[in-house]
Amino acid sequence: NELFRKNLAKGQTGLSVAFDLPTQTGYDSDDPMAAGEVGKVGVPICHIGDMEALFAEIPLGQMNTSMTINGTAAWLLALYAATAERQGADPRQLRGTTQNDILKEFLARGTYIFPPEPSLRLTADTIQYTVEHIPKWNPVNICSYHLQEAGATPTQELAYALCTAIAVLDQVKDSAQVSEADFEKVVGRISFFVNAGVRFVEEMCKMRAFVQLWDDIT
Repeated sequence: NELFRKNLAKGQTGLSVAFDLPTQTGYDSDDPMAAGEVGKVGVPICHIGDMEALFAEIPLGQMNTSMTINGTAAWLLALYAATAERQGADPRQLRGTTQNDILKEFLARGTYIFPPEPSLRLTADTIQYTVEHIPKWNPVNICSYHLQEAGATPTQELAYALCTAIAVLDQVKDSAQVSEADFEKVVGRISFFVNAGVRFVEEMCKMRAFVQLWDDIT
């Protein structure tokens, strides 16, 4: 909180929150399974009091907040929205991003909680909720960055990322929770976090191919 307020005072306009591994995998800080990991790679958030402490004196209605969270994205977004409401903000004004890319966790990182099918259903539920209640929010950030970190070539990274994005869109459409008229809002709110490795020419070709393929797909 102190770091956030210091940076905002210097002119920073957005916030980026990383959460510790227990929070990412659904454990409270005092759970025996969390021993040794609390606060190591990010902020521990166990309840709304922690979220309020993190954002004390920071007007969330005026922020653009990115949250690197996947398995527990729905819960962390709920705590964030509730904290903003307690500050007097309208959730419809909230801006930011939840990574919420659970398939990448199975492919590269491992901080999943539930099996793939219910995990993907939870992702779609979160997307549907934001379309209706937090329309300025980016509910999913397809994160191919970790795929290359885990050993994928640039070509494989792009292929898996586009497959993940298609799977998410298919899940939302098949759930019938978002109307056909609102489906373009889902597409428009998907963001991507793409790796840029040392193979300069290949990486530039990948970026150009990515834009063309995503345009064709959508």
